Amino acid sequence: MIELRTPAQIEQMRPAGRFVADVITALSEAADVGVNLLELDEIAHQMIRDRGAESCYIDYHPSFGASPFGKVLCTSVNDAVLHGLPHDYVLQDGDLLSVDFAASVDGWVADSALSVVVGTPRQEDLDLIATAGRALDAGIEAARVGNQLGDISAAIGNVARAAGLGINLQFGGHGVGRTMHGEPHVPNDGRPHRGLKLKAGLVIAIEPWFLHTTDEIYTDADGWTLRSKDGSRGAHMEHTVAITADGPLVLTARG
Repeated sequence: MIELRTPAQIEQMRPAGRFVADVITALSEAADVGVNLLELDEIAHQMIRDRGAESCYIDYHPSFGASPFGKVLCTSVNDAVLHGLPHDYVLQDGDLLSVDFAASVDGWVADSALSVVVGTPRQEDLDLIATAGRALDAGIEAARVGNQLGDISAAIGNVARAAGLGINLQFGGHGVGRTMHGEPHVPNDGRPHRGLKLKAGLVIAIEPWFLHTTDEIYTDADGWTLRSKDGSRGAHMEHTVAITADGPLVLTARG
């Protein structure tokens, strides 16, 4: 069921959005050569405890997961692009790291992701991150009353195709509210002027993710981490966005 939020409820979601943005910022600043992925997870976990928030991940066990996730943060490195299960790995110079984090504050959820290069960057990685960022911006711009869900998807897909990237439709954006994942599903490609009519009060996570040279993925032996089939690197960007009468409101805006 698709739920629309009142203006008052959207205001109540702001603290969750600010908290998730603060955690993503702290993680991006802490990510450096020599830092262990488990250290990043502990930073997020401590911030959850300090805020009195609740993790959306630690007990999360959907049909596609091998077991409850067990951590509070997704850390996807290089050829991993989604659902990266934090493990005993020390970040190396040039690693492409994506962090994805969702939490509940006062009963409301926000969800966001960011990709960064640790240490010395490869230009192709910077270009991939920039493309994912442009796709996210285009999707947000299309998240307006009177548009349709396909307009958001098409805006994202147009950016990817212009950059020569393939688009995987298995995982994409989603509704956000009292839980992390709800209706509607927001694919990262689609046809404009098709699908659900966008109304004020709809809150969604918009999350483009792309791989350098493929759109095919497989699940790692850990039962969670999704990796590119050809070993190419991935980038992932995400914001929680409320559609309002005044335009899109990015609840997880950083800075």
